[in-house]
This record gives sequence, C-alpha cells and structure tokens, in this order.
Amino acid sequence: MSGNLLARSVHDLSAAAWFGGSLMGAIGLNGATAKAKDPTERTRLSSLGWKKWAPVQAAAFGAHLASLGPILVENKGRYAGQEGVMKWTWIKAGVTVAGAAVTLYSGLLGRKVGMLAEEGAEGATEPGSNASPELAQAQKQLQRLQWIIPAFAGTVVVLGALHGEMQRPKNVKLGLLERSFH
Repeated sequence: MSGNLLARSVHDLSAAAWFGGSLMGAIGLNGATAKAKDPTERTRLSSLGWKKWAPVQAAAFGAHLASLGPILVENKGRYAGQEGVMKWTWIKAGVTVAGAAVTLYSGLLGRKVGMLAEEGAEGATEPGSNASPELAQAQKQLQRLQWIIPAFAGTVVVLGALHGEMQRPKNVKLGLLERSFH
C-alpha cells in the first residue's frame, strides 16, 4: 500500500468518524437518554456518552490533520498547476477548521450540561421546567449544534470526494488546460 493511499484513507476515515459519531450521538445517544425515567439521568448519561466519545473524536481530528501532510506533499504539483484544486483545498480547510471549532465549543457546552445534570431535564438537549438559565441556555445551544456539526463533517466528506473527482485523468487535463489560459 502506498503512503499516499494510506494517508488518503486515514483522511477520509477520520472525517467519516466525525460525521458518523456526531450524527449517531445526536440521534441515538441523545434520543435514547431522553427516554430515561429519572430526569437527572437524561443529561448525566448523555454527558457521559459524549465524554467517552471525545477522545475518539480528538484522535480522529489528529489523524485527519496528520494525514494532510503526506497528501499535500504528494499532490503539490496539482495544487500549483491544476485550476480549482487550491481554491477547493482552502474551502475544505476553512470548513474543517470552522467545524472543529463548533465541535470543541459543543464539547464545552456538554461539560457544562453534565455539571448541571442534577437539575434534571426533559432530554439531553431539552431543558426541564425547573432548569436554571445557565443549563437552559447550554441545552438550547446544543440542540442546534447537534445538527450543525454533522453538516460541517458531511461537507468535509463531500469536499474530499470532490478532490478525488478532480484527480480523474480527464479532470486533471481539463484543469491544467484551464490554468494555462489564465
């Protein structure tokens, strides 16, 4: 297996882990913990589940970034010579950084919700009637972010597929030709 194939596989799999993990957490984990009979268990269990996922997510982000080096080295000629490749690389980098920041912020909000779990809740991201303003605000933000994060991650996966399509021989030739006329 070539180094580039390994790097690209790690790059794609780590983005897929981010997408799949965030979507499963929003639907599966948060949905399941909302069914707990004890209102204090709803946020506590959800927070514990996300806390267990956090190191895996961090490792996926680390692997995603580490795999970028070999990919950039292997494709440096394409970045310089093929029309559109550099533009889409910067767009993908921006989406990745923004999504990582949102994911980190979500983790901080989740930690706050976990610390306030004894207040109880309707669900992992739905405040109870007796929730403090601090808990209610954190849960309302998490309610939106649990869907925004998979959108960022899914966009990174799609942009990775776009990069793959740009490497098809006919697209490389077209991109080099377009570049020569600019």
